[in-house]
Amino acid sequence: MIVSFEQPYLRDLYETGKSYDKKHRFQPPVIEKYKERIDTLKKAHRIEDLFPITSLNYKVLQGDKQGISSIRVNQKYRIEFTVERSENDILLTVCNIQELSNHYK
Repeated sequence: MIVSFEQPYLRDLYETGKSYDKKHRFQPPVIEKYKERIDTLKKAHRIEDLFPITSLNYKVLQGDKQGISSIRVNQKYRIEFTVERSENDILLTVCNIQELSNHYK
């Protein structure tokens, strides 16, 4: 899949392991797991490849977050993203990372 980042801090966390704004600071284990999860998304050829990986706890969200999917980073944090598909010669899935959020807030 092609992964894009909606917010600059999400790209910074993935590429450098730190966020340059004070609002989005995370502990090193959360950042490492976040990077692993983004790599998992990048390696998948299609969204259905994620379904059998039970540790991701893939969900399509409901209510005010309808149309957004999520996977778990750990018990406390999840990655929220949207998925778009285009069918030309190749099936292309764009995964737009929207947020790294505290699951229970």
